[in-house]
Amino acid sequence: MSDFHTFEFTTPLTDEDIKKVHIGDVIYLTGDIVTGRDDVHHRVVKDNREVPVDLAGKAIFHAGPIMQKIGEDKFKVVSVGPTTSMRMESAEAEFLAKTGVKIIIGKGGMGPKTTQGCIDNCAIHTIFPGGCAVVAAEEVLDVEGVEWADLGMPEAMWKLKVKGFGPLIVSIDSYGGNLIEDNKVRFNQRKEEALSDLKGKLDFLH
Repeated sequence: MSDFHTFEFTTPLTDEDIKKVHIGDVIYLTGDIVTGRDDVHHRVVKDNREVPVDLAGKAIFHAGPIMQKIGEDKFKVVSVGPTTSMRMESAEAEFLAKTGVKIIIGKGGMGPKTTQGCIDNCAIHTIFPGGCAVVAAEEVLDVEGVEWADLGMPEAMWKLKVKGFGPLIVSIDSYGGNLIEDNKVRFNQRKEEALSDLKGKLDFLH
């Protein structure tokens, strides 16, 4: 029987919310998500620019959406698939400290700097399943606006209102657990055990 749990959260999230979850748990999120990847992180961390969106208690989505203009200053999401989170590894911890973000959403895992950042700032990293960009778009209720549009459509900060956004698999928790790194160790152990067990059993193939 699995020890993993499922949570439904609404932004803004508190430290108490974040402390409830552990790696492997699944979250469905309602409320405010803002997209932001390489250029956004560079501006905030490297250029020390003031963030034009209140991100405290909210979620940053490593994504470069495809948007369709449907009216004067009005857009809808066509597709919003996650970007590889490791690209933001060098800046994510400082980004968390500067913005108060509680949930990072992306693709794949992140490394030790982000893991420490999640401990220090009581935040988590989650994985949205790859290949589900259209599904993600359907979970967006509204596009409330865009900041730093000069960065271009994929890199701008799109302010999204979502409902039941997920499943988001917790890959780094606020206690220092890192699902991807833990799995690497576990799988390598299993590989070595399997190879050891096979020794001498396949000699007939030579």
